[in-house]
Amino acid sequence: MEIDSPFTMVVLIVLIAVGAGVLKTWMETRENSEMDEETKLRMEDLEREVLSLRDRVKVLEKITTDGDKRLSEEISRLA
Repeated sequence: MEIDSPFTMVVLIVLIAVGAGVLKTWMETRENSEMDEETKLRMEDLEREVLSLRDRVKVLEKITTDGDKRLSEEISRLA
């Protein structure tokens, strides 16, 4: 097989183009998987924050719906 033949040049050009496409796809896939890990970590942080906020809302509901006596007793206990 001669390097100067037109057939060899066409084959090399096609191989280079296909190789570049495969490399580009591989790099994009790798980048997307890293973003997925970041997204998972962010979702875990948000879930923890939501649980914390739910607990705080429960306390606030308790404060607003309980009578004055019970509220003052709890405040006294905290102090």
